[in-house]
Amino acid sequence: MIKNLSKPFKQFFKLEAASGLVLLIAAIIALIISNSSFKEIYFKTLEHYLFIGVNNLGLKLSVHHWINDALMAIFFFFVTLEIKREFIQGELSNFKKALLPIIAAVGGMLVPALFYVYINFENPETLNGWAIPSATDIAFSLGILSLLGSRVPISLKIFLTALAIIDDLGAILIIAFFYSGDLSISYLSLILISYIFLLMLNKFGVKKFLPYLLIGIFMWYFTYKSGIHATIAGVLLASTIPHRQKEKDFSLLIKIEHSISPYVAFMIMPLFAFANAGVSLDGLSLSSLMLPVPLGILMGLFVGKQLGVMLFSYVSVKLKVAQMPDNSTWMSLYGVSILTGIGFTMSLFVGNLAFAENIQYIDGVKIGVLTGSLLSTLFGYFLLLLTTKK
Repeated sequence: MIKNLSKPFKQFFKLEAASGLVLLIAAIIALIISNSSFKEIYFKTLEHYLFIGVNNLGLKLSVHHWINDALMAIFFFFVTLEIKREFIQGELSNFKKALLPIIAAVGGMLVPALFYVYINFENPETLNGWAIPSATDIAFSLGILSLLGSRVPISLKIFLTALAIIDDLGAILIIAFFYSGDLSISYLSLILISYIFLLMLNKFGVKKFLPYLLIGIFMWYFTYKSGIHATIAGVLLASTIPHRQKEKDFSLLIKIEHSISPYVAFMIMPLFAFANAGVSLDGLSLSSLMLPVPLGILMGLFVGKQLGVMLFSYVSVKLKVAQMPDNSTWMSLYGVSILTGIGFTMSLFVGNLAFAENIQYIDGVKIGVLTGSLLSTLFGYFLLLLTTKK
């Protein structure tokens, strides 16, 4: 067997739990700096332009865009590796076990979007943010769950992980289909050619990552220029990385996943949180939360998420379509459902895409995401603390 596959799920959980706490610290630091005398330095640094390339061949983007377009492509690359592995031989490979988190994830994406649409229905500009409250931050939510230790059975931790992975897949599809700009046929053709080359590497059993990486870098550039969001290049690249169960001694996918996971967890995601969570709280009041964008996000994350996940889970179990996680109760499942409302990094990311042309709403996105995620954290944690035993 592949050596890394023998590692228990708890090891993965510890990594996600620790990275969730690092994310929280990064967000708090961003909030402190953006409301201090250093706020001008903070925002000017993010808007500072950097050129990466050789001579005239390269890109000149702001620091903020390099983080959101380039580093987040690595994050989506990692997430897609995770999704692919789970579907091939992980928790999502067994259809019966996978059915509950899949159904719950659908509810957790659909109902929050409906809440947001209902609140923003009369404003076409803000309506574009409908997908913001649909995603779950896997690292942050698992980080909170880890604080409860053995109170929460491992089956519920697996359920939350699987659900968040499905959420991420949904977010990837939403970004690809709904948040892409004007498309360039020539660059789309170059993406297709790059992808065919990657598939050929897979077909011929190439087990070195360097050829995949080199083609992937060019594909990222083509994707950025094509009008499709650049992070989709990471998804396409990851989908071609080989992982075959019959190869017992080696998997390039698992090797890469384990190699880059610490960098994604403790560098890329905290850096994203630091660059995107900063918002000025000057003049912030309860009325600020009642504006359509922050209110729609807040209600979607805190109410829509738990309602969608719990309702779809309850109905599927009662109809005997899916099974309850082992050693869990309806109350503990409900507590985990509340934690799925921690949107944080994924919601902030989708918010940046949704209002790329209407940046006046970005602060409202941040306020709604941070408030909705905070309420989901507090209510989910204390409900599980009060209703579970050590």
